[in-house]
Amino acid sequence: MSLQMVTVSNNGALIQPGFSLMHFDGQVFFFGQKGWPKRSCPTGVFHFDVKHNHLKLKPTVFSKDSCYLPPLRYPATCTFKGSSESEKHQYIIHGGKTPNNELSDKIYIMSAICKTNKKVTFCCTEKDLVGDVPEARYGHSIDVVYSRGKSMGVLFGGRSYIPPAQRNTEKWNSVVDCLPHVFLVDFEFGCSTSYILPELQDGLSFHVSIARNDTIYILGGHSLANNNRPANLYRIRVDLPLGSPDVSCTVLSGGISVSSAILTQTSKDEFVIVGGYQLENQKRMICNVVSLENDKIEIHEMETPDWTPDIKHCKIWFGANMGNGTIFLGIPGDNKQAVSEAFYFYMLKCTEDDINEDQKTFTNSQTSTEDPGDSTPFEDSEEFCFTTEANSFDGDDEFDTYNEDDEEDESVTGYWITCCRTCDVDINTWVPFYSTELNKPAMIYCSHEDGHWVHAQCMDLAERTLIQLSEGSNKYYCNEHVVIARALQTPKSTLPLKKPSLKSNRKKGPGKVMTPAKKSFLRRLFD
Repeated sequence: MSLQMVTVSNNGALIQPGFSLMHFDGQVFFFGQKGWPKRSCPTGVFHFDVKHNHLKLKPTVFSKDSCYLPPLRYPATCTFKGSSESEKHQYIIHGGKTPNNELSDKIYIMSAICKTNKKVTFCCTEKDLVGDVPEARYGHSIDVVYSRGKSMGVLFGGRSYIPPAQRNTEKWNSVVDCLPHVFLVDFEFGCSTSYILPELQDGLSFHVSIARNDTIYILGGHSLANNNRPANLYRIRVDLPLGSPDVSCTVLSGGISVSSAILTQTSKDEFVIVGGYQLENQKRMICNVVSLENDKIEIHEMETPDWTPDIKHCKIWFGANMGNGTIFLGIPGDNKQAVSEAFYFYMLKCTEDDINEDQKTFTNSQTSTEDPGDSTPFEDSEEFCFTTEANSFDGDDEFDTYNEDDEEDESVTGYWITCCRTCDVDINTWVPFYSTELNKPAMIYCSHEDGHWVHAQCMDLAERTLIQLSEGSNKYYCNEHVVIARALQTPKSTLPLKKPSLKSNRKKGPGKVMTPAKKSFLRRLFD
């Protein structure tokens, strides 16, 4: 095992506890940034490019028919092997925390549909579920089992907020263990069914799961109800005959006590468990090898890497599986220095040989990286910015010269203004409302006096009206100025009446009219 430090050239502050790594065609992609995505990478998914121990985060793009994918931390993810070649590379994403600490209950399916030398295009779709829909949660696991030519998703564990009736100001963010139910999810038809197994008595979160064919192994985990990390080892088997599925659970011996550990595959039948916690305030520095052969599972301790003093003495650590037997680790930076990084990052290589696609089994581990309760909580409202548009990365890799001072402060300008007295659009909590929105709120221009911009949602504009106004040339007045605009309207202009000229009454020539006074004067003259 070799441990090497990794330097991050750009946007390293986005990498926080709870992120996930996905693998497509030998490439690694980062998901679950801290804060809401900004305009330079509205997808929130980055190419995790590590070369010569140097990391660059390169923005990716989504197809036009993709749905919006919020940056979820501590979600459950797993690979899914589709029936056709086009569905070969798919990831299932369920649950997780949004940047404003809300929990998601949605299922997203990610697939890579286009790949070039410099950019990968993803398609993200949301899957609606019916039946026994799992509640919103985080710190759980989702795996895919294969039996009799069919496949089924298996969801287990996690944490959720306390029931709404029990939430108050003091306990608003209090969480509890989810019930120890096993959910079978049919990704093709969107059906979900829950199963209660007598062997599973307590809820677990931040455990490790390994899927092999029709079997899932659950290792370790943390129980909030008992406040312990029992040395669990469960084997859940799912049989998929023509009728109803058959789900069974067996309690095995030889488990380990660990939570928030990271699992990586080193060979076809071997895995390595690294990191995590064995007590509330104590990291687990031991590494284990997990061997699967037929229906047997064996767990042994292995030689630990030469941990650096910073890793040994830090209180928390986190990371994720990079694939090919490599793990990406992060620890807090040294606050004693005048200028220090928020986190230091390392790569732990557990094998010297790369694993090709044919050797990989369709497995998944719950690689959540929970912070211990006494550690400083990470605020989700912070926003990190980029300086280059996503579609400008087709050229050379010269986009890592980031200067935070060059970024416009959008908290007081642009899309994040307070447009009216009742405006509640906030850069940290905003979520898309219209279908045309992606990473910024829709706005419309008010033509009152010098003009100003307002949020379409604050004006209660229907999406159809918003589209019509954007396509036409009609002026728009916001709610505060529409009355003034109506008062200033004038009636339709009409043609002025033509007044006859005084000269038009004068008639020239012999037909001139004689006045009575003139007639009297002429009569006296000739008499």
